[in-house]
Amino acid sequence: MSLPDEHLPEEEGVVGRADTEHLPEEAQGAGGTATGEPGAESAEGPGIASEGTPGSNGSHSTALAEEADPREVLARERDEYLLALQRTQADFENYRKRVARLQEEQAARASGQLVEKLLPVIDALDLAEAHLNESPESGEDGKALRASRAMLIDVLAKEGLERVDQADVPFDPTVHDAVAHSEAEGDAVGETMVEEVLRSGYRWKGQVLRAAMVRVRG
Repeated sequence: MSLPDEHLPEEEGVVGRADTEHLPEEAQGAGGTATGEPGAESAEGPGIASEGTPGSNGSHSTALAEEADPREVLARERDEYLLALQRTQADFENYRKRVARLQEEQAARASGQLVEKLLPVIDALDLAEAHLNESPESGEDGKALRASRAMLIDVLAKEGLERVDQADVPFDPTVHDAVAHSEAEGDAVGETMVEEVLRSGYRWKGQVLRAAMVRVRG
């Protein structure tokens, strides 16, 4: 027996709903993914990338901050200035010592030149004293002359003048000027000796101003 025609649309509607209910879940999910989830995935991607960049920038900024620490910079500058100051102080100390030494040498040289000019005066006083010693009566003038000579020699000796007038000492060419020679007694052969001082020599603070004129023996 055949069904009425009016019931056919209802059966088709039932079949359509049943077919939709039995579709695979992948197909249904695909529809959902196509509508909303791709947007979510694209939003997640940039978010992950943006999270890595701030971390790297922060570590780099920390390294720069450590390198440019103001305390370390100040400490380094302090050490550099201290080292420069110590070098300057050492240079100045060496300069001061050098200038002081040059001044002493210049003063000694100038005073030595003055004393060298006084040597003829001392020689004249020596001759006058020798003449007074030969005279039995020197009087008050002789005493005054001896006192003046002694005072002059004493003052110069305190300042550094040394008299070279010793006899019977070994001949030293640095302080003796041999102008005469006498033979040794007998056949003795020995060291050359100073037999007589003809004119005194002088040293000023260790430097020879004038060699002594001597007669040597040997």
